[in-house]
Amino acid sequence: MVPSARKAIFAEDRQGIRKPESQFIMVWRQFRRHRLALVSAFVLLTLFLVAILADVIAPYDPNEVNPQLARGYPQPPSAQHWLGTDELGRDYLSRAISGARVSLSVGFVAVGISIIIGVVLGSLAGYIGGRVDNLIMRVVDVFLSVPAFFLILTVNAYLPPSIYNVMVVIGLFSWMGVARLVRGQFLALKETEFFMAARAVGVPGWRLITRHLLPNSMAPVIVAATLAIPSAILTESALSFLGLGVQPPQASWGSMLESAQIWLTEAWWMWVPPGVLISITVLAFNFVGDGLRDALDPSLRR
Repeated sequence: MVPSARKAIFAEDRQGIRKPESQFIMVWRQFRRHRLALVSAFVLLTLFLVAILADVIAPYDPNEVNPQLARGYPQPPSAQHWLGTDELGRDYLSRAISGARVSLSVGFVAVGISIIIGVVLGSLAGYIGGRVDNLIMRVVDVFLSVPAFFLILTVNAYLPPSIYNVMVVIGLFSWMGVARLVRGQFLALKETEFFMAARAVGVPGWRLITRHLLPNSMAPVIVAATLAIPSAILTESALSFLGLGVQPPQASWGSMLESAQIWLTEAWWMWVPPGVLISITVLAFNFVGDGLRDALDPSLRR
């Protein structure tokens, strides 16, 4: 987004006085027109609060084994256990609430790592160009030539099973798209008049990057990050389903699905809650990403 698109526009109030309208207000006005994105943002906010307050709102300890219900068979929903229990007598609602914290944490931390790596390498490639650009882009091509999940699965198999390893590994193998996006933005912005004018007056390179190029490149990066979070959540779920992610007794939505696979026909309450929660979260992030993409595009503002 070029500086001219970031300038405040003016709106008349009731007295006819023209007031400057901030960038945030313009984005918010456009975003709230996207009804699905607005509803999805509310859903995600609710999930975040549930994850933050998991220890408070969970009716039981998610890892506590109830000897009276540990009969080797899941118990159906009841007045005491709204989503039933697993074969060890653990309350499934409490485990679903605790799993929200783990799954959302993996999504945000992994995407945060990938965004940092992608922005740094993409900035270097787009600004310096030449051999540096060619080297970084060839590394990107090598990583993109191998399926990302295969790389993550292979590396994670050699590491001790840990939620922290899952976050780092997903982040380390998910930065390529961000790097190419930032590089493309930098190459386009370097041809604009405001950048050429800043360079002509002797603005240092680091200032050109931090004050002119990066701020005008962040809108598509924010949208890409929003759309990458559900992908990271699905990857964690797949790894946990294969036994390479979150380890017992800690709960995540993926590990809950893994433990439910032997009860698919006998105990529907074992796989429906985590499956529905994963689907709702992924859809909500995708709708929010669509809304942000429209809101941050100056050409769509009216």
